[in-house]
Amino acid sequence: MSIVLVGSTSGSVTLQEPAVAGTTVLTLPAVTGTVLTTTSPKAGNVIQVVNATLNGSQTSTTSSSFVSSGFSLAITPTSSTSKILIFASLAATNTNPTSSVTFTLYRGATQLNANGLGVYQNYSGSGYQQVQVAFNYLDSPSTTSSTTYTIYFKQSGGGTAYCGNSDGNQMITLMEIAA
Repeated sequence: MSIVLVGSTSGSVTLQEPAVAGTTVLTLPAVTGTVLTTTSPKAGNVIQVVNATLNGSQTSTTSSSFVSSGFSLAITPTSSTSKILIFASLAATNTNPTSSVTFTLYRGATQLNANGLGVYQNYSGSGYQQVQVAFNYLDSPSTTSSTTYTIYFKQSGGGTAYCGNSDGNQMITLMEIAA
């Protein structure tokens, strides 16, 4: 059995039952709302979200060149035109009063921001202290292959830089955004 809805000025919509056994229910909005008629997301829609939390892990370096923190996460975009929005929050510590910790982000082997995502100098007069660092970045990977994002860091000015800590939470979130 089919139901035909006639438009108020022209045209019509036909509701056809599926050719399968059983019952199918289509629930329409009570008063207002939109019935989705396509699976194509609009620009700006969030398509998927992946998240990882790393507890109790810490990496250190005395290098003035970027090194991997070991903190990474992968996502497989559904469209090559999608953008990936990266959010990260992690702990940073530095042992030298004249030094700083700089973070950057890599997609695979490609550094995404040559100057880093921020420089954090967190040494107090009585010794080093830990700070929570948060940053975000919008990337256009132009692929539908699995893509891994990794946080790198370095020290500038001597001493030892630490990424993460032994008792806190670090987090990275990747959101695929429709273009």
